[in-house]
Amino acid sequence: MRGDCDAGGIAVNVQQLEPFLVALAIGMLLGFERERSHSRRLPAGSRSFALLSLAGAVAASFNTWAVIAGMVCVAALFTLAYMRTSQDDPGTTTEIAAVVAYLLGALACTRPALAVALAVIVTVLLVSKTRIHRFAREIVSEIELEDAIKFFVVAFVILPMLPDRQIGPYGVLNPSKVWLLVVLLTGIGWLGYIGVRALGPQRGLLVTGLAGGFVSASATTASMGRASRTDAGVRAPLAGALLASGATFVQLLLVIGLVDIDVLRRLWLPVAAGAVVLVGVALVVYRSAAQARRPDTEPAEDAASTPASRPFALRPALILAAVLTLALLVGRWGADVLGPQGAVLAAFAAGLADAHAGSVAAASLAAKGDISVDTALIAIAAALGSNLLVKIVLAFTAGGRRFGLGFVAGMAGPTVVFGAALTAALVFG
Repeated sequence: MRGDCDAGGIAVNVQQLEPFLVALAIGMLLGFERERSHSRRLPAGSRSFALLSLAGAVAASFNTWAVIAGMVCVAALFTLAYMRTSQDDPGTTTEIAAVVAYLLGALACTRPALAVALAVIVTVLLVSKTRIHRFAREIVSEIELEDAIKFFVVAFVILPMLPDRQIGPYGVLNPSKVWLLVVLLTGIGWLGYIGVRALGPQRGLLVTGLAGGFVSASATTASMGRASRTDAGVRAPLAGALLASGATFVQLLLVIGLVDIDVLRRLWLPVAAGAVVLVGVALVVYRSAAQARRPDTEPAEDAASTPASRPFALRPALILAAVLTLALLVGRWGADVLGPQGAVLAAFAAGLADAHAGSVAAASLAAKGDISVDTALIAIAAALGSNLLVKIVLAFTAGGRRFGLGFVAGMAGPTVVFGAALTAALVFG
């Protein structure tokens, strides 16, 4: 495990000393925090922590076995120290922090930047003792903890086990991609729940809509539709759903710019115009939602900021993933039956699942010279149009008639502006 800490040679330069200095700094940082957070006598203070980290770096300069032997000695030393002080303070945070300081000192020998970053994270955890305890005991409920465990199982246990390959008719069924959509849907629900808890029902949903739109505007629209059936009302979730579609416009420009600059040069003005109008409509809807709140209930609403629904909703995510997969299958089947109608039909079919997929495919064909830029622009419009139809259906099914009509009304203006600007770009070049 020899690295930058190899002391071979007579001349000692700054580069050889750097890992040891980093280890000292890490130990002193953790030691200072431990001393300031305790008024009683500790088994290890700032000097002891600094020496422990330095010992870890010195051990790492020899080999891995030296690090392990040192680790055993440190663990034995602080086990004895805990046995002597456990009656006064049964906590083990200082002893564990000492072991971490030793290991970070060893890590500083080969990866000093990572060691410093981890030391900062550890210090933040130590400093945030009161906040973390309050969050765990007073804020997080048993239901939220149970749902968090379910989400981790869905995202980090099931997803890695699924095969990432195309199966089924037309190869549209990819188990990993379908389940990833389920993870995204439930994750967006979690993001909305946390946003509401942190910022209140109004602002939390607005931020969630914008952030979720960069992941999946369709999924975010469905999540906002479900939120509209809770105490949050209709207008705030509607504003979040509109901002999610605005994020789709922004993301579209980014991905198209990476594929074909010529398509971007013709596309940016229509997309920017539609995005500006869409953001303006969303802000108007949000302001109306804020003004609709009664003054006598506004403080209580912000103080409670607890969503009525549970943070983890697996069944709606499974249903929506199945609907989107079926829509993509129907689109591929229609294209196969009707024959090769070109990039426009393919982009429309792909847009049923994701607007960016069909748009990027069309831009890629234009970059290769297989289709003209004008055809690529029409194909992109087709992808956006089919994706908008899917979001409208999701808005009605998830949020009901009132939310769906509000979403259609909110998207009407930006869609007209985008279509007019795109038509002008096609006509005048």
